[in-house]
Amino acid sequence: MTLDPDTSRNRPLETPPGYRALDDSSLPGYLARIDAVAARLGGGPADWQVREVGDGNLNLVFIVTGPAGGVAVKQALPYVRLVGESWPLPLSRAFFEHEALTAQRAAAPAQTPGLFHYDHEMALTAMELLRPHVIMRKGLAAGIRYPRFAGDIAYFMAHTLFGTSDLALPAAEKKRRMAVFCGNTALCRITEDLIFTDPYRVAELNRWTSPQLDGIAAEFRTDTAAKAAVSELKGKFLTSAEAMIHGDLHTGSIMVTESDTRVIDPEFAFYGPMGFDVGAVIGNLLLAFFAQAGHETESDRRDGYRAWILDQVREVWIRFEATFLELWREHPTGDLYPAGLFADAAGQAELERVRTAYMARLFSDSVGFAAAKMIRRILGLAHVEELETIADPDLRAACETRALRLARDMLVNRSSYPAIGDVTAAASSLEKQG
Repeated sequence: MTLDPDTSRNRPLETPPGYRALDDSSLPGYLARIDAVAARLGGGPADWQVREVGDGNLNLVFIVTGPAGGVAVKQALPYVRLVGESWPLPLSRAFFEHEALTAQRAAAPAQTPGLFHYDHEMALTAMELLRPHVIMRKGLAAGIRYPRFAGDIAYFMAHTLFGTSDLALPAAEKKRRMAVFCGNTALCRITEDLIFTDPYRVAELNRWTSPQLDGIAAEFRTDTAAKAAVSELKGKFLTSAEAMIHGDLHTGSIMVTESDTRVIDPEFAFYGPMGFDVGAVIGNLLLAFFAQAGHETESDRRDGYRAWILDQVREVWIRFEATFLELWREHPTGDLYPAGLFADAAGQAELERVRTAYMARLFSDSVGFAAAKMIRRILGLAHVEELETIADPDLRAACETRALRLARDMLVNRSSYPAIGDVTAAASSLEKQG
C-alpha cells in the first residue's frame, strides 16, 4: 500500500475514550469483571496464566488459563501490528469480526469457536480456547495430515456462503445484513491494494526472496495481461455482493486437529464474491504443495504428502460444490430463482441447467482468486510460513517460482481450468519439471 492522502495510513491513531491496549499484567483484572469468563477460568486472577501469542499481522491475541479451563482473548490495536503506528487501522474491525463470528456460528457451529464476551469499547472478544488445535499452516509445513479438513471446510464455506446469499435470503433481509458490513472499508482497502494492486507495481511494502525473484517480480510489473486479469477480479471484489464472505480464509485462519476444524479471524468479512473464500483455501493449499520440496529430507521425501495436499484441493471443491447444490435444492428460500417459478418438470430441468452454469462460474472465479492470493503471498507484503521457513533462499525461490508460474497461468488463462482436476494436474506437472 502506498502513502497518499486518500489512505488511512495518513490518519491519526483511533484511541477513543475507554480504550486501552491490554497486556499480560492488566488482562486478568479486566477478565475478573466478566462473570462468564471468570467462571470458565475458575479461581481468581492470581490463579490465571496469561500468554500473548499473537503472531498475525494485526492484533493482540492472549491465551488465558485457570484451574477450571481457558479462553482466548483477541483485542484490536489501532494500527497494523505488522507495520506499526505508521499504518493506523480502525478499531471497528473488532465489531465486524464479532458480527461475522456470530453469523458463522449460527450457520456452521461445529467449525466456529464459541463466543463468551464482546466489548465494543475495548475492541475485544473472548472466545473458546481451541486446544490441542494448531494453526493449519504449521501442520502443513510439518507434513501432518488432517482427515476431516476437506469435509469440514467445505461444509463451513457452503453453509456460510449459501445461507447469506440471495439464494437463501429474501432480498430485504440480505440488504439488512449487508448494511452491517458496509463500514468495513479499511480492511477491504487492504485487500484491494495488497492482493489486487501492489504485486503488479512498485510498492513500498512489497517484498520477495531477493535477488532470486527480482526478475520474476519485474515481469509481473510489466505483465499487462496479468494486470488486466487481476483488475477484472478486483472488479468482482468491489461490486459482487453475493454473500457474507470471511474475507481472509487462508490456512493461517484455520485451526485443526486430526478430528476437528475451526475457522477463526473473520475481521475482513463483508458481502463480496463467494469465489474469494473458496479461492483463498485452494490457493493456500497450492502454496503448501509447492513448499514441500523445501521441507523434505532424505528420510522424508514428502511425495505422499504432496499427493495428499492435491487430494485436499480436489476434495475441498468437490465437497463444497455438492454441499452447496444440496442446500440450494433443499432450501430454495431466497428471492433469486424463486421456487415457484420452477415448480413443474420443465422448470426443474431448466433450474438444474442454471445451477450447473452457476457453479461453473463460481469455480472460474475461485481459480482466479486462488491465483491472485498465491501471487500476493510471494511478491507482496504478507507471506506464508510454509515457504518462509525454507532456510535455503535458492531452494525457497525455486519453490516460489513454480507457484508463481502456475498462478500466473491460472490468472490469465482461467478458461483453461474448467475443472478442479485441471488445476491439480497442472500443479503436479510443474512440480515434476523441477
